[in-house]
Amino acid sequence: MLKRFEIFLGPRRFRAFIALLAVTGLVSLVLNAVSSESETVAAIQTILLLVFVVGAAYLILGRLPGEERKRWLAVILPSLLVMIVGSVAMPALTGVFVGASLGWIVAGIFIFRNIGGPKNYKTAVKAMRKGDYRRAIAAMSAQIKEQPTSAEHYRFRAELYRLSGDLKSASLDYRRMIEIDANSAVAHNGLAEVELQAERYPEARRAAEQAHKLAPEEWVAAYNLGMIDDRLQDNEAVVRHLTTALELKIPDSRHRLLTHLYLWRAHRRLSDDGAAENALAALRKERAGLEEWQVIMSAKEAQALREVLNEDVEQARQLIEREPVEAKVS
Repeated sequence: MLKRFEIFLGPRRFRAFIALLAVTGLVSLVLNAVSSESETVAAIQTILLLVFVVGAAYLILGRLPGEERKRWLAVILPSLLVMIVGSVAMPALTGVFVGASLGWIVAGIFIFRNIGGPKNYKTAVKAMRKGDYRRAIAAMSAQIKEQPTSAEHYRFRAELYRLSGDLKSASLDYRRMIEIDANSAVAHNGLAEVELQAERYPEARRAAEQAHKLAPEEWVAAYNLGMIDDRLQDNEAVVRHLTTALELKIPDSRHRLLTHLYLWRAHRRLSDDGAAENALAALRKERAGLEEWQVIMSAKEAQALREVLNEDVEQARQLIEREPVEAKVS
């Protein structure tokens, strides 16, 4: 459970969460030891609790997608308001208000847990978390039978197939998405990733080019194209596509890390030493991205990612640690 939480938050947010918990908890314990009966101490402890709740909410909600974030805001915001208003208006009853606030959080989890998707999705997600991909796929197949023209159902089942190692079925589901909506950049991008994982690079490039054509403002399509170009050692295309991806503002460190790695390789192959040095310097600034990949790769569910990216992440680590570099340089 703790490992999943660390993967979800990422190394830096996880460390910030632990530090926040440790500092607020330790200060509260010290105050309790000094004078547990003082109203001032009780007020400070309430503030410390608020600081922890607000800080934890910020760290966790920042990692959630939009709809999920709204659901948790509906759970957390009322409890915060009760704590703040109650503590200010009736400080003598601070403990009561804190208890009521925490009670609402527990109740809210149950109240809002049924919001956000059909039963088959919930069954599939539960099974996926347990590593039971066969059951998860069966649940999504049942959902597809009910709604055969919903592209999102095929997308989720395709991801389940990828996790289970069934790349052929994943490819078929993405192709079915394209049949439903030929202008879906998401479908073409998903197909590109599956073909890349299967090492069918020309097919992957065709799908990625179509995704980039349909969504030229999205960094993911340009990034995937650059990764495929790296495998094909089309160095000028690597530079072109990954420069575009960086211009589109890649939001997370782990993808910037690999972007600079592929640029470094391409510039080395093109004998452009100055550009290669610049890419290497940029790569070494993304140590946080390396830490994220190392945490993600350690999860048992990351087998598909390890097959595609393990050598890349290892080479990035060697470059950051200034060790002798092996594989895929030339």
